[in-house]
Amino acid sequence: MVINQHGYNFLTKRFVRGFSQDFKTDPRFQSSALMALQEASEAYSVVLFEDTNLCAIHAKRVTIMPKDIQLARHIRGERA
Repeated sequence: MVINQHGYNFLTKRFVRGFSQDFKTDPRFQSSALMALQEASEAYSVVLFEDTNLCAIHAKRVTIMPKDIQLARHIRGERA
């Protein structure tokens, strides 16, 4: 894994709790669910950065820029 597991779990739980403030009980998480979320997040990030790097190379640059990420997401059909 690329991302520190403890930090990822902490941020994920905090993020979800921000959306679930209206519930009477705090949501609980299985470790396998957090692991699956982390693996999917990392896989998405790796592929996005590969596409972003290709956009930078196409523009004859070696440094990626925010506009490269925006272009990669646009080409993939993702909303900005």
